Amino acid sequence: MILKNKNEIECRVCNSRNMFKFLSLGPTPLANKFIKKEHLNEEEIYYPLDAYFCEECFFVQIGYVVNPKVLFENYIYVSSTSETLKKQFKEFADDLKSRIKKNSFIVEIASNDGTLLKNFYSYKILGIEPASNIAKIAIAGGIPTLNRFFNIETAKDIVKKYGKADAIIGTNIFAHISNLNEFIEAVKILLDKDGFAVFESPYLADLMEKMEFDTIYHEHIYYLAIKPLISLFKKHSMELFDVKRTKMHGGSIRFYVTKGKFKKEKRVSDLVSLEEKLELGKRKAYEDFSSKALKLKVKLNDLLGKLKMSGKTIAGYGAPAKGNTLLNYTGVGNEILDYIVDKSPLKQGLYTPGKRIPIFSPDAILKKRPDYILILAWNFADEIMRQERAYKEKGGRFIIPIPEPKII
Repeated sequence: MILKNKNEIECRVCNSRNMFKFLSLGPTPLANKFIKKEHLNEEEIYYPLDAYFCEECFFVQIGYVVNPKVLFENYIYVSSTSETLKKQFKEFADDLKSRIKKNSFIVEIASNDGTLLKNFYSYKILGIEPASNIAKIAIAGGIPTLNRFFNIETAKDIVKKYGKADAIIGTNIFAHISNLNEFIEAVKILLDKDGFAVFESPYLADLMEKMEFDTIYHEHIYYLAIKPLISLFKKHSMELFDVKRTKMHGGSIRFYVTKGKFKKEKRVSDLVSLEEKLELGKRKAYEDFSSKALKLKVKLNDLLGKLKMSGKTIAGYGAPAKGNTLLNYTGVGNEILDYIVDKSPLKQGLYTPGKRIPIFSPDAILKKRPDYILILAWNFADEIMRQERAYKEKGGRFIIPIPEPKII
């Protein structure tokens, strides 16, 4: 079943209708809606996946927003399966610890299985996780976790029971929130007057420069840049006072905001200057991006098609949400990929949404010995290639699709 978008899209940040649709990835199933074998004959729901640029407030966003209960109440992604992510969270925690007192109260929004909060065992901590299956994993691991969505009501309840937070953290959550204005007000309620919130999300500048079109999927409502974020927080009497770029997920920004007084770091104005240089506030940058995405689609299909025609076997590595965007947009299915492997036990034995490619444990690589591996989780490519060193030593080759299809 294919759902349709409204004829006219309104910006969710400033309510402008001056919206420029620059990329259409086509009707797409939910990127984390994996399929059980017994449901393979059932019809999937396909949602519009179009990216827009607001020419008033400069926020980049998708047009069709799926009900968050459909997306997150029973989730299949866990943070603990990636060693790279664990190391990144350790660095994130060390940075945060250098800014807070030992007796601080730390709240993480969308805390997943508690991997990040485990770095703060000596502090007063609380996780908020809407997916009941994932919240149970966190609680079993000793992380105090509320199984609910974060909103104004939740913020008030936490303040009443636990007090105000000295630090609020959220990794890959800010861009998932449909109503950012309401979300920020909830953060203000929970945050102590001298506290701060820090969020980490994929950076629009990296998405544009590295052709990361596959990071566009229904969970990611916004694609964030610093300049429009400054304006948004200012509207809510908050200040974005510091920012750091990280390598996570192909390039992310970690931005710090407060309703109190903190020194504004030069890194903020430096990134604003970069965004102006890249012309992220102009339509042409997005027109160029759309054209390049189409060319990449053609190149990847040409490369994989030629390998398959020559009798080569190809498997996929990683079944991340971004991988499902890439497969559905490019049309690469089980006629090209024999199977996909993924470290997450929650995904093994399932089939990918849309293309319905079976997912196995990484053990299948050395057992089946494909000629090539298409790395769909390209943001963890170095980690994957290290783990599969034995495969490479036996003559296996890797294909990285982004920003330009290449064989390693």
